[in-house]
Amino acid sequence: MATTRKIRDALHLDEQLCFSLYSTMHLLNRTYRPLLEKLGLTYPQYLAMLVLWEEDGVTVKALGERLLLDSGTLTPLLKRLESAGWVKRERDAADERLVRITLTSAGRALRTRAECVPPAILSASGCSVEQLQDLKAQVLAIRDQLNARLEHEPASTPKRRKAAGR
Repeated sequence: MATTRKIRDALHLDEQLCFSLYSTMHLLNRTYRPLLEKLGLTYPQYLAMLVLWEEDGVTVKALGERLLLDSGTLTPLLKRLESAGWVKRERDAADERLVRITLTSAGRALRTRAECVPPAILSASGCSVEQLQDLKAQVLAIRDQLNARLEHEPASTPKRRKAAGR
């Protein structure tokens, strides 16, 4: 028989999953900041580059869907990456409505310099690779459950957001 820990007060800050995730992300961002500053990237720019290092030439729409960002947030981010010389934005030859993001040679070379980031974050966490993989799987399961629930809510729900995690 599994025992469950008694929650002392459901409205106590320390009992809130949302605050645990929020405060952890705040500290993770502070940990990432000096690593990414050496690369000339912000955290959202780093995430975009991760996607492009996986699949060069994605559309702006696909990149936004992958990062759970709307075009209003993504466009200025991509403009800054383009100004830095990491990416190019070009209309798709087959469909002018689409804009593709491609890495420049400097953007591809940046990947090698960024390889130090994941081990530094792993070390800072004090966790093993297996522990972080397990934690990530649990967080993704929660995100997917919340997203599925939001997708089934009526569209009239106030301030409903399409993407999970925002």
